[in-house]
Amino acid sequence: MANTTFNPNGSEYISSLIAAAVSDGSRTATVSGNWIIDEAVRIPSNFTLILEDCHLRLADGSYTNIFVNEHHDTELGRTVAGRDRNIAIIGRGEAILDGGEYNGLSERNHSKDGLPPIWKNNLLLFTNVEGFKIEGIACRNQRWWALNFIYCAHGYIGNIDFCASDTAIDSDGNIYHGLLHARYAEALVKNADGVDLRRGCHDIVIENITGFTEDDTIALTGLYGRLEKQFEVDGLSIDIYNVTIRNVASAAFCTNVRLLNQGDVKLHDILIDGVYDTSAESPYMDLGKHTVRIGDVRLYGTRHATKEETYNITIRNVRSRAPYAIALAGEMDGLVMYGIECFDGSKMLLDNRP
Repeated sequence: MANTTFNPNGSEYISSLIAAAVSDGSRTATVSGNWIIDEAVRIPSNFTLILEDCHLRLADGSYTNIFVNEHHDTELGRTVAGRDRNIAIIGRGEAILDGGEYNGLSERNHSKDGLPPIWKNNLLLFTNVEGFKIEGIACRNQRWWALNFIYCAHGYIGNIDFCASDTAIDSDGNIYHGLLHARYAEALVKNADGVDLRRGCHDIVIENITGFTEDDTIALTGLYGRLEKQFEVDGLSIDIYNVTIRNVASAAFCTNVRLLNQGDVKLHDILIDGVYDTSAESPYMDLGKHTVRIGDVRLYGTRHATKEETYNITIRNVRSRAPYAIALAGEMDGLVMYGIECFDGSKMLLDNRP
């Protein structure tokens, strides 16, 4: 990255390409080359953006996403009438979304002392989108979760590779690389997930996911925090359901695939098929905590879910090196698990269900 020359004003340039494609009716634009992004690029409905041999890097010191949907974070965008539709971002060749230098914004300091909310650190943030495709993208140095979706439906996320920061700083200020659980506090960028589906996401396929994430590689999370309140859409289902997750081969410092709902959000009809813990070969971290995790003994939401809220989940074809291949907590119904293999001392199941 240090030897790569980036063109300035990438946000303005890409936005101009989008405007021209909307004006001429093609509704497709192709971006190539290396560009600095200093403001989120808004993608309109019924639009395809192609990133062809393209490297988009966030500006140093910026607090912004690279891509959002057109009506994201607007009053209209919080309504059913303002729902954006049919948005595709397709990578061809080498297509990179890059967080660049970390800006210091974290879950501990966000929305304080004039700082923006932490979700400004998502590389891509889609809210209230019906019909989307994100494919063929490499995500590098995400400053928080890389790809975040809230109230999004009928989508495809595929062929995505992650490489989060493995930078750590010890108590003497020495910088080193390679994250260790025993020294977690020294990790510079925390909670750097890969793909996050939040409240109101359904009918989505996630497949062919690789690389290294500092926290969860894929997380389906039904909570009701500041993020969800900010982008709530009255009139849409709040539940997470009909999600297929296939062929995940990643080194995840926390969990490769995590499911969590605490409160009124139902999480159901989920297929997890093919999760491969690649941490043994990773130069970025030691072993993760779990390969697949459902629920948590810790309370993140208003209450733990009931079996009427978490149900019909199938987990199959899992290969784990984590201390536990599967971790369960809370009530659930209709759970099916098979084809679970453990290596390097991994145990099959950590069961904290009542």
